[in-house]
Amino acid sequence: MDTKPFTSGLSENAVMITRVADRQWHALDDDLVVGRGHAEHRPDGRLFVSIDAWHDATFDLLAEAILAELPAPLYTVVDEADVELTAGWRRAGFTVRRREWEYAVPTDPRVTGLEAVLPPSGVTIVPAGQADESLLRAVDRAIRDDVEASVGWQSMPAEVIPRLEGDTIVDPSKYAVAAAPDRYLGLIRVVPVNRPRIGLVAVRAGEQRRGIARALLAHALETVHRSGFAAAWTEVHESNQAASALFEGIGARPMSSNLELVR
Repeated sequence: MDTKPFTSGLSENAVMITRVADRQWHALDDDLVVGRGHAEHRPDGRLFVSIDAWHDATFDLLAEAILAELPAPLYTVVDEADVELTAGWRRAGFTVRRREWEYAVPTDPRVTGLEAVLPPSGVTIVPAGQADESLLRAVDRAIRDDVEASVGWQSMPAEVIPRLEGDTIVDPSKYAVAAAPDRYLGLIRVVPVNRPRIGLVAVRAGEQRRGIARALLAHALETVHRSGFAAAWTEVHESNQAASALFEGIGARPMSSNLELVR
């Protein structure tokens, strides 16, 4: 356990920064926790940090302690509307790496206009939990290779960044797929947390512009709608005009934006 004093002006005592566990720090003012810091590796191998503090001075001290102990590069994600938090990370030397818009996506097919959407001829939609795992991993790998050969990983959401261990399908039961007789052509991943989240919609490069993505969305959103949810949500990188057009075309509305910062 490591401690570091800092006179903050919060009280007559110095604020102490204590590493309470591996990659966890507390800021203590006279035994009162006035700030917390945390770091964790995301599945893609990148190290993300977060700080929750009552005062800017405490935030800065936690940031100083954390940055002194962790290797670069470091990442964090903030709501762009949180001006104070963004400013704190900028003071710590972080810069904006990417911006993602968060969309609220209606699920009612009468609202989305997807009620009559069917997959193209020769393509069927395999519901989540029923996909062949080997074919699922094959289409996932092919799509990732397509991305690497074109726009590159830097423009893609964290959902499609390669993981260090090479296994990019964490839970096959979350994926519905578009299937041809001999292989899968596309996939969609929906995670039902507090509100359903569309983590990924993707189609092989040679099969795009055939309506497969819309068919996958139609299937997934109808499934979510039947489960009682009026809306799902997703994030789209600000430069991904095709994805923005796809979601906005079915009535999705941008609700907020997140910034990924890097130091």
